[in-house]
Order: sequence, then structure tokens, then C-alpha cells
Amino acid sequence: MNAIIITAVWGAVMMFSGIIFKKNDTIRFTAILGLLLLLIGNIMEMRGSRLFDIDVHNMLYFESFGLLFNSIAFGSTLFYFLLSAKDIEKVGTNVGEYFALIFFVLCGVSIISSFNTLLMLFLGIEILSIPLYILTGSDKRDLKSNEASLKYLLMGSFSTGLMLLGIAFLYGASEKGTFFIDDLAIGKAVASPLFIVGLILLMVSMAFKVSAAPFHFWTPDVYDGAPTVFTSFMATIVKAAAFIAFIRLFHDSFNDIKPDWQIFIAIITAATLLIGNLTAVFQQSVKRMLAYSSIAQAGFMLFALLTLNSTSQEGILLYTAAYSIATIGIFAILIKMKDYTFDGFNGLAKHQPVLAAVNTIFLLSLAGIPLTAGFFAKYYMLAAVLQTGKFLWLVIFAILCAAVSVYYYFRVIQAMYFKEGAAQIHETSPTFKALLIIIAIIVILLGIFPQWLIDTLYNINIYG
Repeated sequence: MNAIIITAVWGAVMMFSGIIFKKNDTIRFTAILGLLLLLIGNIMEMRGSRLFDIDVHNMLYFESFGLLFNSIAFGSTLFYFLLSAKDIEKVGTNVGEYFALIFFVLCGVSIISSFNTLLMLFLGIEILSIPLYILTGSDKRDLKSNEASLKYLLMGSFSTGLMLLGIAFLYGASEKGTFFIDDLAIGKAVASPLFIVGLILLMVSMAFKVSAAPFHFWTPDVYDGAPTVFTSFMATIVKAAAFIAFIRLFHDSFNDIKPDWQIFIAIITAATLLIGNLTAVFQQSVKRMLAYSSIAQAGFMLFALLTLNSTSQEGILLYTAAYSIATIGIFAILIKMKDYTFDGFNGLAKHQPVLAAVNTIFLLSLAGIPLTAGFFAKYYMLAAVLQTGKFLWLVIFAILCAAVSVYYYFRVIQAMYFKEGAAQIHETSPTFKALLIIIAIIVILLGIFPQWLIDTLYNINIYG
């Protein structure tokens, strides 16, 4: 509850900051201060201290899994602000509004990590999505940004319609006529046709939100067209939050009928891994490659939904942390580049050795190389599938796809270290480089000591 209230209030504060404060530096400081308060407030709630005692009539439920994810999301957003807040100012003149929209997105994140009814899920998804449509088209001077915003709005509206239809079917199939996810699971060891139709519609809608194939087609164009600084946020925290909502919903409502939908998720997972990795191989723009890479990463995160066991819950939290901070770091460097193609990175190690070194660590983590957080993140996902005793073929297929991903991530490393050129880059401050080094150290530490994060899941005070 702390996070929901603080994000909503601070979002309103940021809306008026552009009127109250004349300097962008003050607006940026206000946003960072609000995010620090948000992170502290969520950590307090993890320790059992609720600042706001509001009767939510059991429509929200705050437990360790959701609260820990909130801390990961807010911590990643803090790094995002520290690295890229100045670049947000370059998108347009409405700086305060951009930060306000991000806080409203985080409000949606806080709701979908703790929803207990389908109505709160819907509200959380909409509170998260609508500001993103605006941020995607925030660069009004760029036709690609306008096109991406329109495409995102249309696809988002379509998937929202499917979600509402699915919720209506599930309500009709419910024995108690309820939207509460716990009640939906009662007596559903054998599902009715009405229930199955609602489940499929909800599944397809959520697959749109997480960019799972074959419902991924909007993702590359939207990510590529949106201002790069906002693509970084959309591809990390927002995507991770949608997965948390997906897992909470299916774990609490549809776990009893897992055999009825598990093979469908397995097929979606395989298609997502295949399409994401193969299309990333043929990209000439690093930004577009990262867009397809995010689809491939979604394929690995789908393993948590496929299995719904304790290992997958631990793994998805580690995965969201590893993926988010590494991708935010890569995008922070990409924003500073004048050329987004692979050739634009030629010779970067010679002229900017620090940027090349940390970028290499981030890319190795995304590829799942040992001693980085990405390695254990992928390991937990695969281990969760192996524990089920099924889908061995999918584990082997995922490993092969991970091997393919090494190719396109190493193309960037090859350009930085082994190709001649003079990579053109905007001016970077020592503080910017120091922050990147800190993030790189976190990626390595999580790769060596993943239990630091996972153990936190079991040391949180839980209450409803």
C-alpha cells in the first residue's frame, strides 16, 4: 500500500513541478527524491511497517513475492533516473510531465504486483499502459515516434478488449459470481468450456503485454520508434511487471488446471525464443536488436509461468533484476552514441575503455555467461522446468536459442574491441561512468551470490 499511495501522490507532485520550478535540474532532483522515498517506503512495508492503513476490502494482497519485486522495480528505476534523467529532458519541453507519467506507470506496477481480483488487475494494467502510449509519442517532431505511439495505442486497446472479454467469461463461469482470483480457483480441477474460453482470452491478452510470440509483432516497431530513453524503461520494468501479474494470476487462479493450458504456454515459449533470437541475428541497428532481444528474454521468463513452482518464483525475481539493470545500463550507453548501428560501436574500447568494459559486462549478462547475474537467472528458469519432469525438449531448445543469442550480443563486443573505427559519442561525465561501474559490479555480485536476493524472499513480514 505504501508504494501505491506514494507513486500516485508523487505523480501529481511532478505534474505541477513544471509550473513551480523553472529549472530542469530542480525537476530532476524532485523526481529522484520521490523515487528514493518510494523505495524506502516499500522497504518499510517489507519489514512490516505500513504508512497508510486503508481498508481495500481484500482487493489487494501484499505478500513477499510482490513486495520484493516492487523493490527490484523501484531500484532499477532509480538507476534509470540517475543514468538517463538528463536525456529525458532532451525529448521535449514537458519534463515534469514525463516524470509524472513514469510515476503513474510505477503506480500501475504496484497494483499489478498485489492485485487480488480481476478488476484490480485490469485497473493496474490500464494505469500502467496509458502513460506509456503518451511517452512513446512524446517526441512530436519524429514521425517514427508518432507512428509507434499510434500502433502501441491500437494494439494495447485491442489486447485490453480481449482482457475484458476474458474477465467477463471467467465471471460467468465462476460458481460464486466473483472476480476474486482465489475464488476462481475453487472447484476448477475440471474446467467448463466457458471457463476455458475466458482463460484463453486472458492468456492471449497478457501475452500481448509481455511481447510473447505470436503476439509480439508490435514490439520492435514501438520500441524502435519510441524515444530511446523511454524504450529503456518500457523494455525492462514495464515488461517485468507484466510477467509478475501473469504469474500471480495463473498461480492463484489456474494452477489446479495446469495440464489444460501448460502445453499452450510451452508452444508460446518455444515460438518466442525462436522468433526473438532469429530475428535479432539479422538486425543492423543495435536498438532494434535489443528490441528483438527483449522478446527472446521474454521467452526465458515464460518458463516461470510454465512451471509455477518455488524455483521459478525465485528465478523470475532474479531474472527481472538481472535483465532490468543490465538492459538499463546498455540503453544508457546507447543513448550517448551518435550512431545506433553495430558499426557505430567500432573502436569504442580504444576511445572510451570504461564504457566498453561495462557494456561488455551487461551484454555478457544478457547472454547468460557465467559470473554474471544473467547466468544464474537462466539457470533457475531451466531448473524450474527440469523439476517438473516434463518439457525436456523445451530446455534443450532454450539452450540452443541462448547459444544463438551469444552471436548477436558478441557482435557489439567485437565491434568495440576488434574493429577499427572512431565511435562517435556524446560527452559523458565521470558521475555517469561511476554509476555504470556500480551497476556492473551489482551484475557481477548477483552472478556470484544470487542467494543475496533470493533469501530476501523468505525474510519478509507477510500480511494481508
